[in-house]
Parts: sequence; C-alpha cells; structure tokens
Amino acid sequence: MSPSVKLAVGAGIIVGATAYMGVVGARASWKYYVTADECVARADELANSRIRVSGGVAAGSLQVAPDRSVASFDLQGAKERLPVVCSGPLPDNLAEGIDVVVEGTFEAGGRLRGDKLLTRCASKYETGPPDAREGP
Repeated sequence: MSPSVKLAVGAGIIVGATAYMGVVGARASWKYYVTADECVARADELANSRIRVSGGVAAGSLQVAPDRSVASFDLQGAKERLPVVCSGPLPDNLAEGIDVVVEGTFEAGGRLRGDKLLTRCASKYETGPPDAREGP
C-alpha cells in the first residue's frame, strides 16, 4: 500500500470517528421540552422518564430551602399544574410568576424531580428607555 493511500485511510478514519462523536454528543442536547399541560396529559406515557418541562412558577407555590439547595413549586401551564422538586444549584432570579424550564425525572406519582432549572432573564427581553445620547 502506498503512503498516500495509507494517509487517506487514516484521515478517513479520523474524520469518521470525529463526526460520530459529534453526533453522539449533540444528540443529548437535542431533547425538546414539553409544556406542563402536555406533561400532565401524557403522565402515563412519560412516567419514570427523563424530560424537560416548560411552564411558569405558580403564584404562592415557591418554597426554597434556606441554603438554596432545594426548591419546590408548582409549574403552571395554561390549564394544569405540575408539582416540582428541584435539587442542586438554583438560579438567583428564581421567583414566582417567571417562566422556567425544568429538566429531570417525571415520577410515576405525577411529580417532576428536577436536577436542572433554567430561568428566563426578563431584563434581556424588556425594552428600556431610549438612550438620551442618541439623536432624533
């Protein structure tokens, strides 16, 4: 086998392995989320599975441990509420009435046990007053 063929075969193996690892790694982040309403409606199907659920933190339901290691609240959908218990690091802006995405295991009893909690930072999406330095 000539050196150029050996080089081409080696390069092909490296490119193939790199592409395979990229697809396998990216597949884990391709999970979509369901809404709280969809989760409640599909409770039997989703029981004991790992999912991401989107909804709002229901008013009057948020309880955070003093050391901020655990939070429990109801995830409010358009019609349904889903009880959630999250452990692990909690975002500083966690509060009632904000939209969140919780990743975790949906237990057979209808509760979501989360280990990742993402909040939307409202300041990034609100328009502020026009800058006084800008001209008309």
